Amino acid sequence: MAGINNRYFEAHKEITSVARLSIYSNAFLLLLKLAAGVLMGSISVLSEALHSGIDLLAAIIANYSVREAGKPADDVHKFGHGKFENISGTVEALLIFIAAIAILIKAAEKIKIGGEVEFIGAGVIIMGISAAVNLVISRRIMKIARRAESIALEADAYHLTTDVYTSLGVFVGLVLIQLTGNPVFDPVLAILVALIIIKASYNLTKRSISGLMDVKLSDGEENLIKSIITEHYSQYAGFHNLRTRMSGAERFVDLHLVVPRNQHVIEAHEFCNHLEKDIKEKIPNLSILIHIEPCKEECEICRKLNVCKTPDVRL
Repeated sequence: MAGINNRYFEAHKEITSVARLSIYSNAFLLLLKLAAGVLMGSISVLSEALHSGIDLLAAIIANYSVREAGKPADDVHKFGHGKFENISGTVEALLIFIAAIAILIKAAEKIKIGGEVEFIGAGVIIMGISAAVNLVISRRIMKIARRAESIALEADAYHLTTDVYTSLGVFVGLVLIQLTGNPVFDPVLAILVALIIIKASYNLTKRSISGLMDVKLSDGEENLIKSIITEHYSQYAGFHNLRTRMSGAERFVDLHLVVPRNQHVIEAHEFCNHLEKDIKEKIPNLSILIHIEPCKEECEICRKLNVCKTPDVRL
């Protein structure tokens, strides 16, 4: 048990550490882009600053949610706190969508009234730095998020990956302004940034809500559970009502297992423990509940498998 607790502590420490890293990087990029956007008079750079501001807020929410989700089950939350991550992802998606709408409004105003963009060279350098920083940070966060199966961290990594593409888009736009002298590329690129953000918001909302709605495990994981149970076919009469769901990184499974009607309770209990152990070895973060049912008196399966222990029991 001590080994399991140590592994849990180390994994949770790594998750919270990388969540804080995202906060620091987003705060740095927010200040950098905001200063550049104001100095340049560039709506696309300011939209990127707003994007980083939303990413910073999302990173703070993710940092809180992974700490809450990592708490063990208690008297109030008997199934754990995993759905904190789903709630976090939903809030982050809403924030991203609001930011995208704000960018679209500002970009439309700039197209209408026009305006020059200054200090383009500085903007190009800053957008390049932003893309490079977010690329490195997002890859690190995504690696840990997938290993820990953290929706909140994965959402944070996805935000930063989106920021890489939008920063590169603004980078290209500023280069085009420099080459052509036409400032219209600035609001046009801002609109493109907003559309990419809206797409990210949609994907994140879909992923987060699926967890809140108790969506089942993947087909691959369900098939793996069925195959593990089937490997023990000689010890039971059948199973049905297999149900699965996700809650953050936690998985929950319940099923009905049909055993020989004259089998001793202790034998059925020991078999269930063995079955649970085999399944948990293959699928992490899993809680399983098995409901035992006796087979029917006319059960042919028990006869064929020769699993009934009492000779005088009529099958």
